[in-house]
Amino acid sequence: MEILSISIDKKSLGQIEQVQKRLGFKSRSKMLRTAILSMLSDYEGLEALKGNVECVFVITYKESEKNHVSDVLHKFEDTIRTELHQHRSGTCIDILDISTGAQRIREFYNILKKKKCIYSVTYTVINESGR
Repeated sequence: MEILSISIDKKSLGQIEQVQKRLGFKSRSKMLRTAILSMLSDYEGLEALKGNVECVFVITYKESEKNHVSDVLHKFEDTIRTELHQHRSGTCIDILDISTGAQRIREFYNILKKKKCIYSVTYTVINESGR
């Protein structure tokens, strides 16, 4: 097994240690490996998509950054069929029903994952016509 070194601020490290204890991981390394493998699985699932795809995305982000996220959503407004927006304690939650080509789904996901203001991005494939 290879060893990787990362730098992380104290606040994030504290959050990682809390989650580690709550989930029962024996080490931070095991928990971080699991998280990385989960992220890789998401990417592999997206890469395998073909044809037209309908997905539901759930996005959480800082309420103070809603304009940045809104700018991204406007670039994809032709693909968003339904949007539900909710506020919770300074956090915005968007649930989006998106229908478009597989490549455009990947593009949307990749842009969202790179935004620092976004806490989480998850997706569920509802229908795929390319298989």
